[in-house]
Amino acid sequence: MTGALAEGILMGLVLSMIIGPVFFALIQHSMSYGFKHAVFMALGILLSDSMYVLISHYGVSSFSKNPMIEGFLGYAGGMILIGFGIATFVKKGISRPNTGGFGKDKSKKRTGFLKGFTLNGINPFVLLFWISVAGLVNMKVDYSAKDVWFYYLGILGTVFLIDVLKAYIAKRLSQFVTPKLMLNLNRLVAAVLVFFGTRMIYFAVQNQPLL
Repeated sequence: MTGALAEGILMGLVLSMIIGPVFFALIQHSMSYGFKHAVFMALGILLSDSMYVLISHYGVSSFSKNPMIEGFLGYAGGMILIGFGIATFVKKGISRPNTGGFGKDKSKKRTGFLKGFTLNGINPFVLLFWISVAGLVNMKVDYSAKDVWFYYLGILGTVFLIDVLKAYIAKRLSQFVTPKLMLNLNRLVAAVLVFFGTRMIYFAVQNQPLL
């Protein structure tokens, strides 16, 4: 049990070092709205990862590997990421974090949660990653049912805690952030989202052309 948890933590550390669109979005959200809001975004990421763990673990991996479905995930996910990127680029400058009232504060937390859940959830590479992890777990014949879930708990818990740490560091640096730098960060995030969205569509076209 302890060994499985340790292996899961190690895998979580590896996963946390992967820089993708969610990483940039989390940093930007923390600097824009504050640490608490970024924690809600990290919770959204955690929920979508947890759902993918259940999907991959209970054998939907063969269904998800269907080329038609992979193609659909690529096209749909790519377009959503590009949409997020365009919306981020045209967004007006943001004031200092946590300057709004209680209603706005609650709304931003909800928005952060949904953004984390959506950005992570529509990325087909995240699903494919969890499918590969499920295949790796199935090869560990010495794992009991408890070991399997401790392994997944180690991954998910580590990724969440490191996401929170990233958000905390970004928030601590926010006092040095000027409105111009914030605007440039928004545009960087927008470019990253569009890049990853375009790359998704490119891979979808390569593997499953529309024509």
